[in-house]
Amino acid sequence: MTSLPAPANKKLGLVIDLDICVGCHACAVACKAWNDGGDFGPLADDDPYGAEPDGVWFNRVHSYEIAIEPDAEAPPQPAPRMVHFPRSCLHCETPDCVTVCPTGASYKRAEDGIVLVDEDKCIGCQLCAWACPYGAREIALPHPKAAASDAGHKDSKRGTMQKCTLCVDRIYNDSLDERDRQPACVLACPTRARMFGDLGDPGSEASRAVEARGGYALMPEFGYRPVNRYLPPRPRRDGSTATTQRIPPEEALEPGKLPPLLRWLDRALSR
Repeated sequence: MTSLPAPANKKLGLVIDLDICVGCHACAVACKAWNDGGDFGPLADDDPYGAEPDGVWFNRVHSYEIAIEPDAEAPPQPAPRMVHFPRSCLHCETPDCVTVCPTGASYKRAEDGIVLVDEDKCIGCQLCAWACPYGAREIALPHPKAAASDAGHKDSKRGTMQKCTLCVDRIYNDSLDERDRQPACVLACPTRARMFGDLGDPGSEASRAVEARGGYALMPEFGYRPVNRYLPPRPRRDGSTATTQRIPPEEALEPGKLPPLLRWLDRALSR
């Protein structure tokens, strides 16, 4: 079994703001584009245009509608809201996915806390996947529909475990501008819902955001001590009737009384 390194002060990880994530999947696509065919690729796609597409994705985004059960004795509750929940490896401080590995393929770096997989040592036993309660491990198995002649041609890493690497081959790449030395998912996020930094440093931007917003670790009861943090959605103003409210007649705008420019804009938008 694989041993864990001594705890280090540096803990690189992600902070994800659930309040502004719009579920666009840009993080997932950018992650796959950067890693596919690189040091940790290729990332398999099985039957991508078929009825049951599947494949390897280091980032996955799940969307949920959050609703509060109605209570006749309670005041009206806000309307349901959508929460988009990105999921990837959390780079835990005490990950069982590492300690159960029989070959040392799954390991944790002492210098920055990143959890990686050495595919040359991986035998595809999937013990690490069974030990991970977050479903963050990905394995590309031989696809039953693939022709025998094509087996292993493109997806040479099939049968070995793969996962988020925090783009370790990018964040330490001196040939890139310093502002680009971040995980691909962070750079691609259009709403800046993802933040990368040293969560072992209380003064880092990522740590300050966690402190200010009450960021939390996912399922801490397992004792794996995830490094990544999620920022909870902010309380919103009661908008339970916002979609059904109508402007009172006395407040309604009459197009004939608008300035010329606004009358033209009103006509243009009404087409």
